[in-house]
Amino acid sequence: MGGLFGVVSRDDCMQDLFYGTDYHSHLGTRRGGLAVKNSDGIVRHIHSIENAPFRTKFETDIPRMHGNKGIGIISDYEDQPLMIHSHLGHYALVTVGVVTNTEQLIQKAFSHKRIHFAEMKGGEVNPTELVASLINQEDSFEDGIRNVQESVQGSCSLLILTDSGIYAARDKLGRTPIVIGEKPGAYSATSETCAFPNLNFTTHKFLGPGEIVFLSEEGVQQIKPPGSKMKVCAFLWVYYGYPASTYEGINVEMVRNRCGARLARRDDLKIDFVAGIPDSGTAHGLGYASEAGIPFKRPFVKYTPTWPRSFMPQNQQVRNLVAGMKLIPIQELITKKKLLFCEDSIVRGTQLSDTIKRLYQFGAEEIHMRPACPPLTYGCKYLNFSRSKSELDLAARMAVKELEGDENNHLAAYTREGSERYQSMVEQIGKRLGLTSLRYQRLDDLIDAIGLPPDKVCTYCWNGRE
Repeated sequence: MGGLFGVVSRDDCMQDLFYGTDYHSHLGTRRGGLAVKNSDGIVRHIHSIENAPFRTKFETDIPRMHGNKGIGIISDYEDQPLMIHSHLGHYALVTVGVVTNTEQLIQKAFSHKRIHFAEMKGGEVNPTELVASLINQEDSFEDGIRNVQESVQGSCSLLILTDSGIYAARDKLGRTPIVIGEKPGAYSATSETCAFPNLNFTTHKFLGPGEIVFLSEEGVQQIKPPGSKMKVCAFLWVYYGYPASTYEGINVEMVRNRCGARLARRDDLKIDFVAGIPDSGTAHGLGYASEAGIPFKRPFVKYTPTWPRSFMPQNQQVRNLVAGMKLIPIQELITKKKLLFCEDSIVRGTQLSDTIKRLYQFGAEEIHMRPACPPLTYGCKYLNFSRSKSELDLAARMAVKELEGDENNHLAAYTREGSERYQSMVEQIGKRLGLTSLRYQRLDDLIDAIGLPPDKVCTYCWNGRE
């Protein structure tokens, strides 16, 4: 998905910028970048983070970078920040989100016959460069950002580093968060509030949907007020967000605990203990165990020293290998045991299937699975959640195809909790995975666990509703 961080300070900001950006490493897998403004102009560095953490790639750059304002990005796709020279001046830009109407915007830009785009590997246009072209069509940064918000289908939150400060803008419907932090002599903008505590920032405000602010040494100036309509991504609390982060004033870890508790209230299983598929299922599992009064244990432990992230490799076969290598089973907690696992979600189910097979090989008697969200039935078109080439890759859609002969048949019925088709789909997924039982979180329970009004939360990937 990607995460961004920016800071403006009366003093040198590099330590805050470096560590603040590093605290977003869980959100991206391919590129990391920093840009800082000083008396020499804007200095930028970009590195691949596919095979090594962000921090190790930039440690040698930091001593050569200095300045009192800067922006950083962890990207799961394109090179960022981009350095732009236009009639608006020299600036650096980072974006988070996904542009789904890229071709339409490119053709519109070509119609003016005065613009070109550099191609990335694979012949694609860098979406951040496309956003820059939308900004440069206007006479000010403020109008340029408004143009982005009105033109982009999908989502786009951004930071712009200029000579005088940083523009921070949340996407039109607030699908991705931007939070403003403050401490004496400095202001920051972040996707993840977990970047704040250890850098001594406190939360100043959560930007509303479409809101634009300008950060300078003097303070935070609102350029455009927030809109009234919001569709924040519910998956931030289910999976993407870091446990210590807070969005819309609602902490991730607390929501996951409540998700697990709501799963437990609908169960009456006789099991030996509850576990989480580490790491993202752990908080859900703790919530389940606490509510049910059943012990929480770890039949798997993650070997993090050399396998920090299972999704880092871009090749699916290698990702599966890494996922298997880094989870080490504890046989004494598996053999002849009835286990219930909480998981954040089931996307394709490929890695989960392998994990379940290993549990049975180590002598598990029963394996029950409780995902913390409903079945994922639609590919996300608002964020880079899943880059699957086809929605048929989703476990739910595979089940629908197996039952109907066509993955698109009767989808509305399959997303309706309690319907015969819904139950058949869940049973089919559980059968393919080899589970003793499978029960998904109800959508109303998930929304209740988050605590926002239903019309403020995007649930498209579960029910296909805009």
